[in-house]
Amino acid sequence: MLWSLLKILVFVAIIALLALGAGFLMEASGGVQITVAGTEYTLGPLQSVIGFGLLVVAVWLFFKLLTLLIATLKFLNGDETALSRYFDRGRERRGYQALTEGLMALASGEGRLAMAKAVRAEKLLQKPELTNLLVAQAAEMTGDTKKAAETYRKLVTDQSTRFVGVRGIMKQKLAEGDDETARKLAEKALALKPRHEETQDVLLTLQTRAQDWAGARATLTSKLKTGTLPRDVYKRRDAVLALSEARDLLSETASIDQQERAIEANRLSPDLIPAAAMAARAHIAKGKPKNAAKILTKAWQVQPHPDLAHAYAEIAPDETPAARIKRFAALAKAHPQHAETRLMMAELNIVAEDFPEARRALGDLLEHSPDARAYTLMAAIERGEGASDAVVQGWLARALTAPRGPQWVCDNCQHIHAAWAPVCVHCNSFDTLSWRAPQVTDTSAVTTANMLPLIVGAIEQRSNEADEVDAESDQEEVEDAVEAPDEETEEPLSR
Repeated sequence: MLWSLLKILVFVAIIALLALGAGFLMEASGGVQITVAGTEYTLGPLQSVIGFGLLVVAVWLFFKLLTLLIATLKFLNGDETALSRYFDRGRERRGYQALTEGLMALASGEGRLAMAKAVRAEKLLQKPELTNLLVAQAAEMTGDTKKAAETYRKLVTDQSTRFVGVRGIMKQKLAEGDDETARKLAEKALALKPRHEETQDVLLTLQTRAQDWAGARATLTSKLKTGTLPRDVYKRRDAVLALSEARDLLSETASIDQQERAIEANRLSPDLIPAAAMAARAHIAKGKPKNAAKILTKAWQVQPHPDLAHAYAEIAPDETPAARIKRFAALAKAHPQHAETRLMMAELNIVAEDFPEARRALGDLLEHSPDARAYTLMAAIERGEGASDAVVQGWLARALTAPRGPQWVCDNCQHIHAAWAPVCVHCNSFDTLSWRAPQVTDTSAVTTANMLPLIVGAIEQRSNEADEVDAESDQEEVEDAVEAPDEETEEPLSR
């Protein structure tokens, strides 16, 4: 409202100034004298201004007629497009102006204005290779997916714009959730432009979602060749893909080829824990326990992990607990103070029923970095040493409220996985799982920790009361036996 009022006021002011200027020129004296062919013409101030304007128009018309005459002469000399170029020049200028305004509107998020300018530019320029993309993107911004799809199909028919059309349809299929069609379109788009980094990433993501590990490895190799992926990252991800191809290794129908792929994955990335464990099991299946032990020891030196310990135990499944402790001692030398090493040795000593040594293996782990596993092992040690149920239940109560320790956590969305996987089940990101302690809130744990001591205290109180009752009953039985022994008690004593 205010803007419209302001425009009206500006228009009235301009008209008033023009009228004032015309009145001033009419009242002014003097003028311009022009002599033509001996005849003298005198023009007043207002007539001079009008004559100057007419002269400017005449000069403009002269140059227009001159360019038309030149175009006609070129046409007569054999240039068949000379006249069409002359008449199309203004139309193209207006078309490019509309195209520019459409692009600006698209960049500023004005979808409807961009669509209107795109239609105008398409009508004036008649160059679909320039205007179709603007029409498609403007249609997407306004929510007209049908119009956008039709325009992208037009782009596909032109060799120069085929990649843009395929890529646009691919993005539409991704938005619709049709991953299978989008994957096929991404393969076509990458065939048209093998060095396009965004298409490579989209295709790799879709292939990992579809568990097309062979195709994903080919795409990964393409990224390495085009220089869009560092070699160290390529080795790591190629190992993950090779490991994914051999995920059925532990099944009874595992083939030799799958075993070789597991070994290949470990060779590509020796620090990849699942690859090391699966490669070790492949060597065990082939009757090569030394190779398995070498692989697991090397991976343990990089990062101790319970999966490595389990695979190491499978090298000699029938050994005695004492022999196993002796064999695992060589593995523990790499990181003797690591929490995983301490937990592993404590567990082995519990199996061997050497509970004092198991307690020494835990050391100060319960003071510095306790977790549910450490508290559970401590409960087993107390049980083995003959502690009361209240003590054992106290350690187990702490295990319920303690953190679970390191787990497979997605670095992208922080989702916790029960087992390692090449793709996060929550955000579908590839190779983002790492073995670490998850970042979770401790509100529920604190509440439970505050409640469980009451439960444990009640259990301890009941246990103590039960022990006192048992002791009193035993004492009464002894006194009764001493004061009034019956025949059944006298007979054994006499004997």
